[in-house]
Amino acid sequence: MTQTARTVRSTRQRRAVAEILRDFDSFASAQEIHERLRQRGESIGLATVYRNLQSLADASVIDVLHKGDGEALYRQCNSGHHHHLVCVRCGYAVEVEEASVERWASRVGGQHGFTEIEHTVEIFGLCAECSASSDD
Repeated sequence: MTQTARTVRSTRQRRAVAEILRDFDSFASAQEIHERLRQRGESIGLATVYRNLQSLADASVIDVLHKGDGEALYRQCNSGHHHHLVCVRCGYAVEVEEASVERWASRVGGQHGFTEIEHTVEIFGLCAECSASSDD
């Protein structure tokens, strides 16, 4: 059976990974997710966590944020296509939908002869709380 972009076969491990992501308020690394699963008594290997995160991301069930150092961070996806504002200090993230980004991506792609444009936009900065604490 072939999996589509929105269909993921449900397994005990995949359900455990998806459920644990609901506990995080911000993006989390595979290692953090694995550790939280172990704390809950789940017997699941780190490689299995990575595989399940990839499957969930491929199905657009979770968001993936690729940091500049190559590390991927994950979190529960709350809506359809969107972008993120991410605090570089605490990891707090806000999902944003912005029509002007969609128009810009289509226009730039079209100017270069591209079709079926896809994109991700991540905006990094300090959240209000971290900004306030750095002013102290």
